[in-house]
Amino acid sequence: VQLVESGGGLVQPGGSLRLSCAASGFTFSSYVMSWYRQAPGKERELVAVIGSISSSTHYADSVMGRFTISRDNAKNTVYLQMNSLKPEDAAVYYCKAKYMTLNYWGQGTQVAVSS
Repeated sequence: VQLVESGGGLVQPGGSLRLSCAASGFTFSSYVMSWYRQAPGKERELVAVIGSISSSTHYADSVMGRFTISRDNAKNTVYLQMNSLKPEDAAVYYCKAKYMTLNYWGQGTQVAVSS
């Protein structure tokens, strides 16, 4: 099982980034996929979730209207489009795959927001 995040980097406030998480080693389409983030000195927090079958989505209040989670089951990849980035969005972003009691995490990708 492998989850590999990419797309992080340094962006100015108001800018955009698109994170990707490529999955392998499990039946991707059956798993609920999520993005979490963890800033220095803070707990890891849920950013966005997308369902497996219905692809329903849920967002943290802090990113609602700015971030969009999506998935491509043919490519075994989940995305996080981040627009109107703020300094407080800076963190390591992780993707997570969940199916019943199974949880898999990626290694994370760093997002920095600074002018």
